Amino acid sequence: MSSATRQSNAAARERLEALTDSGQTDVTALAADLLAVTGVLDREVGVRRVLTDPAVEGQRKADLAAALFGGKIGADALDLVSGLVRSRWSSSRDLVDGIEQLAAYTEVIGADKAGELDEVEDELFRFGRVVAGSNELRSALTDTAASKAAKAGLVQSLLGGKAKPATTALVSSLVTQPRGRSLEAGLEDFSRLAAARRGRVVALVTVAVPLSDAQKERLGGSLARLVGRPVHLNIEVDPASSVVSGSRSATRSSRAPSPDAWTAPGRASRASSTAVGG
Repeated sequence: MSSATRQSNAAARERLEALTDSGQTDVTALAADLLAVTGVLDREVGVRRVLTDPAVEGQRKADLAAALFGGKIGADALDLVSGLVRSRWSSSRDLVDGIEQLAAYTEVIGADKAGELDEVEDELFRFGRVVAGSNELRSALTDTAASKAAKAGLVQSLLGGKAKPATTALVSSLVTQPRGRSLEAGLEDFSRLAAARRGRVVALVTVAVPLSDAQKERLGGSLARLVGRPVHLNIEVDPASSVVSGSRSATRSSRAPSPDAWTAPGRASRASSTAVGG
């Protein structure tokens, strides 16, 4: 990711944080508006090229955004988009990625303010495990022949009323607008984004048998001391695991804010460790 794109993403995050700090912003509506803009610009290559052309003056690009989206999205979303198009981007795709990331981060902020962020992180992980274990479900969620409405309806039937609203919204956005990502990569992006909100790392822990609360606490403490930051544990029970009396873990770094973590999962730093689970 170029310096220009990184700075533009960071500036957009700061504007979003300031906007949502007031407590007056409808984060659900804001996230939906930003996701809608993402969909339009993902399709309209020519438009996004104009909106990221360094030869076009910033106010002209903001005026074009207002002409395109004014009256179709809320004032808060339009203000954020106007700021984004005034910024510099290394490519037109980076602008779309930035808006999409901002939409997801808006959902994360809403979950955090509602005291539901831990549950959202856990639900994203568990949903990923369910999908990984069912080829039929994965095929239905990624079927390119199915309409967006059909796939959104499937997500609603799976998660609606059972998971937190932010979890349902994030999964639905990924399923209806994958933008070339695999389902697994998208869920991992969301998990890191949620962890980044708290300045934590996500640790995927594979164990042969379930851990007690005390064991989880000790393992989390050990990993936190290892990486120097708080750790959120995603625990997978695999009876066939080669680890019999302990646990195997891989921690994935998530900084706050961390625009880099969005589109290049392979660049996240890793640390591996073995910790006794007894």
